[in-house]
Amino acid sequence: MLEVEWVEPSGWLRIATALLEDISTEGACLQMESAIPISTSVELRYGGVAIPALVKYCVYREIGYYVGVEFREGFRWSEQRFHPQHLLDLKKLARKAVE
Repeated sequence: MLEVEWVEPSGWLRIATALLEDISTEGACLQMESAIPISTSVELRYGGVAIPALVKYCVYREIGYYVGVEFREGFRWSEQRFHPQHLLDLKKLARKAVE
């Protein structure tokens, strides 16, 4: 789970909790209860790490909003910087299947 912070068009500061669905070097997909307008600047926070990002899409699915964010220039995700507890490593999984 992450904390997401953004400023609404009305000027109100919003803070919400999100589930990290997917992450790559350049962005992430979050599951949230709230919609965030496309092109909104957000900050993702987890355990003292603050990641600046920009909302690229926001779609409603049966259980909430899926918000896709692109990390701001100068930030690239790596396991050394931020390692989610539930991260699925496909390379390790493939190696175990071969063993």
